[in-house]
Amino acid sequence: MYAHGIKRGLDLIISGIALVVLSPVLLIIMMLIYIRLGSPILFKQQRPGLHGRPFMIYKFRTMTDGRDAAGQPLPDAERMTPLGRFLRSTSLDELPELLNVLKGDMSLIGPRPLLMRYLDRYTTQQARRHEVRPGITGWAQINGRNAITWEEKFELDVWYVEHCSLALDLKIIFLTIWKVVRREGISQQGEATMSEFMGTEEIFYDS
Repeated sequence: MYAHGIKRGLDLIISGIALVVLSPVLLIIMMLIYIRLGSPILFKQQRPGLHGRPFMIYKFRTMTDGRDAAGQPLPDAERMTPLGRFLRSTSLDELPELLNVLKGDMSLIGPRPLLMRYLDRYTTQQARRHEVRPGITGWAQINGRNAITWEEKFELDVWYVEHCSLALDLKIIFLTIWKVVRREGISQQGEATMSEFMGTEEIFYDS
């Protein structure tokens, strides 16, 4: 992997500039969410970061708090609002994660931070995705995003860990912009985003 200082420096410079340049967009989105959904405006959730250490991720809220008669949250597809679908399809809901990058919880480029409960479900190889800081976008996002299987996604994440470089990060940034413009791979077939990852059977071979 290229020098940590270079990667961290790029994270600070690009995320800082992006927050300043995009501040009018951020304010408009915040107002729209408050008008349509009320408060809170931000969605906060604990996610695993570098080496699986937990941190609080920030995203724009895209769903209602709708619940069924038993008090359980309705399926994501039913709670997703038209505004929320637009924010997700354009990846605008991810913009608050720039704050996570400034704090050092995340990098601009890296495997996406998933759910804490997935940690015990990874195979030894899949768990290698936590050898680097999670990212706002990554190699898996430009190679299928949510339209590929979990196993394919994790293979791409580990490939990134093994081949991380400045040139690769710059390539991912430019291709991410292209994918966002085309709105590709937003969700898995039949899901609001992706179905839950339940684990992959680990296969051991005799030496």
